[in-house]
Amino acid sequence: MEVADGFPGLVPVRDSKMPHGPTLTFEDGSWTAFIAELKAGGHRV
Repeated sequence: MEVADGFPGLVPVRDSKMPHGPTLTFEDGSWTAFIAELKAGGHRV
C-alpha cells in the first residue's frame, strides 16, 4: 500500500503492486481516525 502526500485535505491510497490501478481517496480526518483506530488495536482480522 502506498499513501501519497501533497494533496491538501485528501489522502490518496493505492496498491503498490498495481501502480496503474485504482486509487482510493479519503478525507484527511477520516484517514487520521482510521490510523488511530488501527494503532489502538480496535480492529479485527
